Amino acid sequence: MKRLTLFLLSLFILGCSELIDPPKNLVPKDTMAELLAEFALNEQLGMVVSNVNLDNATRFALQQKKVKGNDFVESYKYYTATGDIEKIMTQAQKIILNKDPAAKEYIEKKIKENKNVPPFVR
Repeated sequence: MKRLTLFLLSLFILGCSELIDPPKNLVPKDTMAELLAEFALNEQLGMVVSNVNLDNATRFALQQKKVKGNDFVESYKYYTATGDIEKIMTQAQKIILNKDPAAKEYIEKKIKENKNVPPFVR
């Protein structure tokens, strides 16, 4: 009886190997990184210029990449559950640094000021 219980428990654990199923319209990792970089740049622009409508900027970025908002959200949840979001964030940071090399100094300064930053920022 113990063997049967152990066998059934093993089958259950192996059957539930993924935390979340991939969404039907999964956004590729490269596109996710580009979108996240664009969102971060838009947010920074919103801090500098007070009249920027972030909703329109977000819609424009999604429209440019031909991604629906719901697909982005579902893909983000999936990548977060699988642990791939850190790699995507690192790639997004590289995209930002390629667009604005002066941002590297600012990021390094902020990392030195705050030691409790997430690993993907370092």
